[in-house]
Amino acid sequence: MTKKFDPKENYCHSKEKIGYVSRKEATQETYDRIGFMSGLEVHQQLKTKEKLFCHCPSGVYNSSDDYDAELIRHMRPTLSELGEYDGTALMEFKTRKQIVYRLKNETACTYEVDDTPPFPVNREALEIAIEISLLSKLNIVGEVHITRKQYLDGSIPTGFQRTAIIGVEGAIPLKHKNIRLIQLSLEEDSCREISDVGHVRIFKTDRLGMPLIETVTYPDCANPDEVKEACDYIRFLNRSTGKVRTGMGSGREDVNVSCRGGTRVEIKGVAHTKWIPELTHNESFRQWALLHVREELKARVPNSGIWKMDHKQLNPHNFNFRYKPLNKAKKDHIKVVAVNLPGFHALLSHFTQPGKIFADEISDRLKVIACIEKPNMTHTEAFKQIISRKDWYKIQKLLKSRERDAQIVFWGPEEDLETALETIEERCRIAFEGIPNETRKSFENGTTVFERVLPGADRMYPDTDSAPIPLTDDYIEKLRERLPSEVIERYKQMKEWGIPEDTYTYIFKKNLYPLMERIIKDLKLDPCFVGTFFGHTLKFVEGHYTPATEFNYFIILSMFKFIKREKLEWDIAGEMLPVIYKHPKMEFASALTVIKYKKIERETILKTIAFLKNKYREIGRSANREDEKNWIMGELRSMALGNIPLRELSEIIINEK
Repeated sequence: MTKKFDPKENYCHSKEKIGYVSRKEATQETYDRIGFMSGLEVHQQLKTKEKLFCHCPSGVYNSSDDYDAELIRHMRPTLSELGEYDGTALMEFKTRKQIVYRLKNETACTYEVDDTPPFPVNREALEIAIEISLLSKLNIVGEVHITRKQYLDGSIPTGFQRTAIIGVEGAIPLKHKNIRLIQLSLEEDSCREISDVGHVRIFKTDRLGMPLIETVTYPDCANPDEVKEACDYIRFLNRSTGKVRTGMGSGREDVNVSCRGGTRVEIKGVAHTKWIPELTHNESFRQWALLHVREELKARVPNSGIWKMDHKQLNPHNFNFRYKPLNKAKKDHIKVVAVNLPGFHALLSHFTQPGKIFADEISDRLKVIACIEKPNMTHTEAFKQIISRKDWYKIQKLLKSRERDAQIVFWGPEEDLETALETIEERCRIAFEGIPNETRKSFENGTTVFERVLPGADRMYPDTDSAPIPLTDDYIEKLRERLPSEVIERYKQMKEWGIPEDTYTYIFKKNLYPLMERIIKDLKLDPCFVGTFFGHTLKFVEGHYTPATEFNYFIILSMFKFIKREKLEWDIAGEMLPVIYKHPKMEFASALTVIKYKKIERETILKTIAFLKNKYREIGRSANREDEKNWIMGELRSMALGNIPLRELSEIIINEK
């Protein structure tokens, strides 16, 4: 190990060398420089009573420790019709995972565990999928064919997901461009993962089989903000029907990212769209960094075919290890192995993501493929050295390493060592090629970790248990007649109404536009007031209060009708809303009592202004008229609320001498 080498300095130097900039500092020129490209796969659960291929209830959930039975399975790969194995299947087989399913009688049946054939597809779900396809300007297929898509991570007990393409080749409009859509599919949802530790992965099946649509875009997004905008539009479009589920986990996004010279990497299961810009930004630069690692390796090892790593099993008693996991390995007779990586000096500490280096790429795969839980390794370029320089020297001598080599020390059960060594060598060999096709798991801080090898393109095949479903033109046209207005048209209408743009996301997210439109038309209310009330006042109340029972947004329509009938001023709606939100079953008249409203004549309120002005002249500390107005408004607010518009009262106070 070179004495003067500083891993942290190397991390910063390599970060600078690839031209990494933070997302806040990045411009379109930044993304053009690295050839940023991204597309989406947006998943959305449908609001149906039953699951997609059986009669179990949909949308009924249970806690992880609430189950009636457990079922254990082991996944193994099988040859495809072409006599080939899927890469993901082989990777999962290496893990030797024991898959445990926790079943609840209420939400699972023999279909879920592949003991009976599927029932006919849920027609309610099919119709919703067609409606959303029509809204997405997709061409509806003439005949629906159910196919099987391989899923070998254990998330579906059958090892495959039943799915059907409903529409193809559409588009969605963004502010400055259109994003092309490849297709929309109707499919069954997977299990929810409870834990994944070592060789045991546990799932619960309450979500399994729920109807789900997947909208897939072309990689038309040229920067991270466009990816988020496209995702939001698709989610808002889905919600505009009022026929999809909302809440945590009901909508999930897979984001596909690449850079120039890179390859498609799928960031799986992004839970929040607000994570998307940081995730896509960092992933594009991770690939850019890996391409730089490739060029460095090619310069050092022109013939990658002759590259070979060496390893030696260490006797912990011959070293002065002070690191707790290594000491525990010594105590529990867990094997410790040293690996020499020729030509990898200064590359293990090469920047890949903020706070992450190339060595993390190896450690992540050891956790996933070899099932060795972290911490599972250390290396010569770790920021914090847990092996002394003296011990590293002994290890390097044992491995007969050279100056430009790097070393790894990992530990784990003996039965996992072979897989671990294969995993390390495979990841290092891939580094000579560039970027591996893989699926990655997302984190809120914008970084990702390896999840599994990206499935092959030929993992779908016909489901012989399900008959094709013809879709006639008459049937499709009947569904077209009940479509809601398009999201882009709603956006344009709110702009025309003068509703503040910072309310739009909340309004679309909650699908409040139809209710707002009804209030505006039926009660002849100012659209800007209604939009602001929903997008600001309701949003604030919803974020700060908890209702006693489920709050229905249509209660607001009834509240507005009450205010109009009682001839109250509209400012009082903002005072009533927190009370009604917390107690949805409360009478509106009772809510007025709670906020201490009293009917006071307009003239009575106005007569009080002169008295308060004189009083302010006596006690006021400022001669500023704005301060005077604010003080008087504070004194009159409780009297004026509901009896005179507050804005009008403010103007009267200013104008009165």
